[in-house]
This record gives sequence, C-alpha cells and structure tokens, in this order.
Amino acid sequence: MQITDTPIADLKIISPDVFADKRGFFTELYNEERYRSLGITNKFVQDNLSKSCYGVVRGLHFQKGSSAQAKLVQVIMGKVWDVAVDLRPGSATYGQWYGVELSGDNHLQYLIPRGFAHGFSVLSDTAIFSYKCDNLYDKQSEGGIVFDDPTLAIDWKIPKDKMIVSPKDMELKPFSMLEI
Repeated sequence: MQITDTPIADLKIISPDVFADKRGFFTELYNEERYRSLGITNKFVQDNLSKSCYGVVRGLHFQKGSSAQAKLVQVIMGKVWDVAVDLRPGSATYGQWYGVELSGDNHLQYLIPRGFAHGFSVLSDTAIFSYKCDNLYDKQSEGGIVFDDPTLAIDWKIPKDKMIVSPKDMELKPFSMLEI
C-alpha cells in the first residue's frame, strides 16, 4: 500500500495493494491495523454506498462542529472525479480544493480529513461509490456549498448541460456565505 500526499495538508491518496490475474483481482479495502501502522488513525463507524449515473454531481457536503466527519472514499465500479475543499479555519490552504479521479480500475482511495467539504461527479455510465466515515451522520449538523460556486471554480469534468444535481444541492449557499 502506498500513501501519496496532496498539495493540501492531511488530504491523502491511498493506493492499496491489488493482486490481479486472469480470474480478476483481490484487494483489501480496509484493515484497521495496517492503516494505523501507516499513520491513519481514524476510527470509522459508518459505511455508505451510493449508485449514480453519468453526469450526477453530489456535493459539496460537510458536517459541522462535533459531528464533523473524516471520510475514506473509493469507487467500487465506474469512474468519478472526487473533490475535497479545505474549510479548516487558519489553514494555509483554506478555500482551496483538490480533485482526484477514482475508479473501479485504479482502486485508489481518498482520505478526506474532518474540516473539508466533499463532492464528486460521475464520469462513467454508472458508478458505485463507497465511503467510510469516522462519525455518524447528523442531519442537524449538515452543511454545504453550492457545486458551481464561482469563487471555488471547480472543474467537475462534466459539461454543464449534462450535469444532474439534486434540488437540495442546487439550493446550497456559495462559499462566500459559508457558516461552519
């Protein structure tokens, strides 16, 4: 397993070991002891799975205060463009985002610490997306930033006329009105 740092502190890309042959492949999705030995000490308590079609943009979502969540995300099938935005007050990279392509073929995982907004767009016909969270979801603590915020100027890798965004996500506030 290899861990790659991104330009944003604590935001990491993980390349798990994959053993492939003519039958297919095997990989360990998560092993607490192994991750801990590499410095990833999150205690994950909730697993989520979503299925989406091409053009879906989900996010940018986060949990506030004591309900903040770190996430370990990966794609089981298909391909997504996954984005994390640094919302940590005082961070040298506050308001900056970093994206990575995750797919069922590259097996990459993205470790998103607490204090980040998260979202993704689906680049394949269908994608099955999995994520572990180190805190339980709390509806009262949810927050978000509108996906097409002009300040962040995220390239979702999907033409605007092909984007499928939920009504709830369309109504999220811009980054300039962020309340954490």
